[in-house]
Amino acid sequence: MTKVLVVDDDPVHLRLTEALIEKDGFETLCATSGSEALELLEQNHSIAAIILDLVMPDLDGMAVMEEMARRQISCPVIVQTANSSLDSVITAMRHGAMDFFVKPVAPERLIISLRNALKLGELETCVRRDQNRRDGRMKIADIITASPAMDRVLELAGKAARSNIPVLIEGESGVGKEVVARAIQGSSERAGKAFVTVNCGAIPPNLIESTLFGHVKGAFTGAITDHKGKFVEADGGTLFLDEIGELPPQAQVKLLRAIQSGEIEPVGASATKKVNVRLISATNRRLLNLTKAGDFREDLYYRLNVFPLYVPPLRDRIEDIPVLAEHFIARLGAEAGRRVLGLAPDALNLLKSYNWPGNVRQLENAIYRAIILTETSKLVPLDFPQIIAGTTGRNEARQQSGTLDAHPAPVHIDASKNMRPTPFLDEQGAETTLLAQKSFLSEDGSLHTLARVERDLIAFALEFHGGRMTRIAASLGIGRSTLYRKIKEYNLDSQTDSPPPPDTPDNRKAA
Repeated sequence: MTKVLVVDDDPVHLRLTEALIEKDGFETLCATSGSEALELLEQNHSIAAIILDLVMPDLDGMAVMEEMARRQISCPVIVQTANSSLDSVITAMRHGAMDFFVKPVAPERLIISLRNALKLGELETCVRRDQNRRDGRMKIADIITASPAMDRVLELAGKAARSNIPVLIEGESGVGKEVVARAIQGSSERAGKAFVTVNCGAIPPNLIESTLFGHVKGAFTGAITDHKGKFVEADGGTLFLDEIGELPPQAQVKLLRAIQSGEIEPVGASATKKVNVRLISATNRRLLNLTKAGDFREDLYYRLNVFPLYVPPLRDRIEDIPVLAEHFIARLGAEAGRRVLGLAPDALNLLKSYNWPGNVRQLENAIYRAIILTETSKLVPLDFPQIIAGTTGRNEARQQSGTLDAHPAPVHIDASKNMRPTPFLDEQGAETTLLAQKSFLSEDGSLHTLARVERDLIAFALEFHGGRMTRIAASLGIGRSTLYRKIKEYNLDSQTDSPPPPDTPDNRKAA
């Protein structure tokens, strides 16, 4: 549940604001002074927004915002005060306030402002995390989690960040091993330095050594210039070896030597080169089992597995699904230009009940697809048809999706002329298969003659009204004698239910 900090030295107004916010589904924390508010902000990093009184005896609202900026506490602030001077408004906004209210404030206005502040705060957090990730300054606190299963991971990551010890991160594909590796680098003394990623399973075996250690010009066919390699690129920073279990045996020998001596030997070079690299490895396979099977060098395994870290799968940390989903909705919704407010409760329950074999990466992709598909302000279960199929079965997914208005299946342009038209129903409710929907164009694209169109219309009317001539004549707006004459002219006599009337002057006049 989203936490909101309410700061006010007036106990009556504090209780009223607290009750209003809790009624809208938020969790509240209360403080009666500026110093108490700062203590709560330091202790609770999950506070999403602050409603701050501007005038307080010990530490006023302006001083609180100044101290938040000094301590680098990023949290959207809504200011409320009894002082409505323009100088107060300008000063508060300069200190970072997102909105300003004069007491008493209308409840609806406060709630709308709070929701907007939370949404903007989520976007700012996404931007800040993304910027930190690109700059190599991502902190362990930036890892999005609310699950107790991740507490041990964060604790060990913090300890690993305080040294240059080699780290081996194990876990299923998509659990966020690279995110943990970047957080270790960003929390260490190498923050801001190079973070070089190598996917060992994606490099052809004959290029592994050149990719990791570089080569000199003329070392092999096609080596027209010197190439410094990933170890040199990461010099002073961190080298992240993803899928280390896929590394070929011949490359494992050179990697072992590089780790032991801190030196690399480019392909074709006559001398070694000293490098200062922090090594973090990751694998989605059990490296110990690969070692026992002889597919991975035992001595290299012990060099890499100095500080092991296991990231649990998403199905073992269900508590992370709501916070991860909120993060993805804020970021991906902004990228896609779609205004999505969040997850409906039944949609969240659906996501929690799924097994997530693809882990966090699959959750991100599912949220992105749902954002594109949704027609509502909040994501609902029908926006996740693949997840429904995975939890309740494909038949249930088809049943639920069948309740929606579906678009017709696409038809190839070459087959469009042969499409069977949607049947009409006659007066008895039976299908008519005659020329009900025939176009006015012939197969060569030219218009039918008026006589052809008239004949088709009379033939359809005969079938539609079951040969009842009075009704047919009335529907077509002609007399019965005219109708009989045209039926005879177009050879449609077999569809009538009675012979034509005698050719009398009265009948001719009626026609």
